[in-house]
Amino acid sequence: MPWHPDRPHVQRAYRVDPDGETGPTPGQAAGRFWRAVGPGWFRPSEQPTSVEQRIVEASYRLPSYGGVTGWAALRWCGGRWFEGRGPDGALRDVPLAVHTANRSHRPGVLLSKEKVRPHDLAEHLGLRVTTAPRSVAYEMRHAATLREAVIALDMACYNDLVSIAEVRRHVKTLGTWTGVGLARAALDLADENSWSPAETGLRLTWTTDTGLGPVLCNRPVFDVDGRHLVTPDLLDVEAGVAGEYQGEHHFHRDQRRVDVEREQRLRAAGLEYVEIMGGDTAEQVVARLRATYARAARMPAAARRWTLERPPGWIATDTVDQRRSLSRDQRRRLLGRRVLADAA
Repeated sequence: MPWHPDRPHVQRAYRVDPDGETGPTPGQAAGRFWRAVGPGWFRPSEQPTSVEQRIVEASYRLPSYGGVTGWAALRWCGGRWFEGRGPDGALRDVPLAVHTANRSHRPGVLLSKEKVRPHDLAEHLGLRVTTAPRSVAYEMRHAATLREAVIALDMACYNDLVSIAEVRRHVKTLGTWTGVGLARAALDLADENSWSPAETGLRLTWTTDTGLGPVLCNRPVFDVDGRHLVTPDLLDVEAGVAGEYQGEHHFHRDQRRVDVEREQRLRAAGLEYVEIMGGDTAEQVVARLRATYARAARMPAAARRWTLERPPGWIATDTVDQRRSLSRDQRRRLLGRRVLADAA
């Protein structure tokens, strides 16, 4: 049976049924073709093939009070970039906020026994979760590094699950909770308009490792006649430097042609351009950035033929509040690529 009509590919677990009509018989449940996913709940022995299925199966470990939290709650609510894997590609445990001491850890499940306040719980598509501000604050507080904490917040903002202001208000209520200092530091470095974890990582390297910047994320650039030129990943307005992160798909021929044309438009408008590729070391990134800034410093002011001034009718989508205010049709047209296919 599907878990929810809006998640047809996510399946429920079953109770034991002596007649074998609504679930496995006791003998079947004890056999190799079924596996327990929670006390008294069983699924066929095949391992889950989607992130959402893993989340639902872990939820059968919840007590009567509590909810799925952290990255898993954000994913369930539509967080595109919360894929349930660590930096090394290994599967991450599904975190459950249980607020009880009588539950033990199970493979694939991480129990958080921190306090769960009633207003921090919600239900989304049949699943009990912690609210988005609490879920992302959990990720930030328990992140291995400051960089990972910033990425978590940036990517929650990407799908408008939270705003920075909402998370800041939540963190202020946490007092001396574990990792709250890390969360506060991440709030000061976050941006609501980063489009990928790699972009956020590049921004932090750009501004913290080199001391250059500040930079704007995905800000549209226009020519002096108001025509849209490009929307670079990162832009230092004062220095006139635009930066792009190129992942693996950028090396396919068709995409590479698009990228070259983008670079030509930027240079023709008087912007210096730096390209950072996946796999570059921090030292390579820093050296490339400093060389680009040196070239930009030699460019005469008269060569700048670009502006950030938007023509009449241009719809801004730089902040969470701006994106939340869009109509359904505007969201479909302007933000359609952000939607997670399995999210309602």
